Amino acid sequence: MKLNHINLTVTDVQEASDFLVKYFGMQNMGGNKGMGFLTDEVDGWGFVLSLMKAVKGAQAKYPGTFHIGFFIENKESVDDLNLQLRQDGFDVPVPEDTGHSYGFYVEAPGGFTVEVGA
Repeated sequence: MKLNHINLTVTDVQEASDFLVKYFGMQNMGGNKGMGFLTDEVDGWGFVLSLMKAVKGAQAKYPGTFHIGFFIENKESVDDLNLQLRQDGFDVPVPEDTGHSYGFYVEAPGGFTVEVGA
């Protein structure tokens, strides 16, 4: 059995989708202002991330430790992505070695947190 998808509630589907496509290589599968679908499909099978717009006027609220994570090739790739996010105006901390990974967290448009590590 394989995990097929997870749904995130976000304040702006397009912004969140664009962020995940640009910085994390997700592929846009389509959708609209109310719901979007992304995948990391490789070799015909991939995980699907659905993004659903929060009810008008509501914020997307997740517990403090909630996040999604992307682990990439190496420390240099983490540093490169961190620099790119900084240059594009995101407030991200300098990557650090936590003992189990080297990385950082970034607040994504739409109201959720992303961990980046190697």
